Amino acid sequence: MKLIDMHAHFFPASLPDFAARYNSPGWPQVVHKNAEQADILIDGKLFRPITHACWDSHKRLADMDTLGIDTQLMCATPVLFAYHRPVEQALALAAWLNDQALELCTPDNQRLKALCQVPMQDIDAACAEVSRCMANGHVGVQIGNHVGLKNLDDEGIVTFLHHCADIGAPVLIHPWDMMAPERMPKYMLPWLVAMPAETQLSILSLILSGAFERLPRSLKICFAHGGGSFPYLIGRVDNAWKHRDIVREDCPNLPSSYMDRFYVDSAVFHPDALALLVKTMGEERVMLGSDYPFPLGEQVIGELVKSHDGLGQHTKQRILADNAAEFFNLN
Repeated sequence: MKLIDMHAHFFPASLPDFAARYNSPGWPQVVHKNAEQADILIDGKLFRPITHACWDSHKRLADMDTLGIDTQLMCATPVLFAYHRPVEQALALAAWLNDQALELCTPDNQRLKALCQVPMQDIDAACAEVSRCMANGHVGVQIGNHVGLKNLDDEGIVTFLHHCADIGAPVLIHPWDMMAPERMPKYMLPWLVAMPAETQLSILSLILSGAFERLPRSLKICFAHGGGSFPYLIGRVDNAWKHRDIVREDCPNLPSSYMDRFYVDSAVFHPDALALLVKTMGEERVMLGSDYPFPLGEQVIGELVKSHDGLGQHTKQRILADNAAEFFNLN
């Protein structure tokens, strides 16, 4: 079976010294321990250890060969979004990362593809950068699920999504900057609890605000990590819409009726969860996503789908490759 992994990340081997350039703290820094291991530091504190799979395209391609991955789409690690910084700083970082991403694809740009990053704190700049990147060879754009206190129903963000639809730029929504970190100081709980909640919040922000009513159906938008907690709780949302007028105030149709407006990836890590996801979303709206090369990603990419007893061969091939090929215009 052909495999297209549409949710993978990169982190450059080094970053420009933006802290010195802009005389401001808090920029990520890469400190290498050896040829294959490095730490991401922020203000001298460990954020995450990473390996050379993040920056070495030949290692990435070798892993793809081992796992039988035909094509992989990579995007920057969300800690690099820089939405809280002045737009000129965030744009400088985004443009640099976007050019680096295309460089990472050069060893085999038929198998390696890139999603770009944009400065979402300034919608005009974000629209200009995604247009530049799509013209240069990126196949889509990754954005965070919120910008400060602005959820996806913010009018500026809706304007950006409309622009992406207009220019044919598929959008991957990735959770980041997770809620309530003070209550989750240990055990990676922000990744295990807040990430799924952030994604549910993103989807409901678009549905309940009526944003999907204002956005063209041509918009291609996908939510990472299986849509977070959304597929499991859509019944609760529908029930609330039916019985509370404040829920349906801006949403003219049953929330579940909007599920044909977006896609999700397959990163749910359990056969029962995958079965529910496919039943809820439909086989045509789930795409293989691994979160490579991070430890919380699927380690044997595609195995959950390939080994699933409850999915037919046609469904498996759609999830493993065909849906992504169509979504990202890879044919």
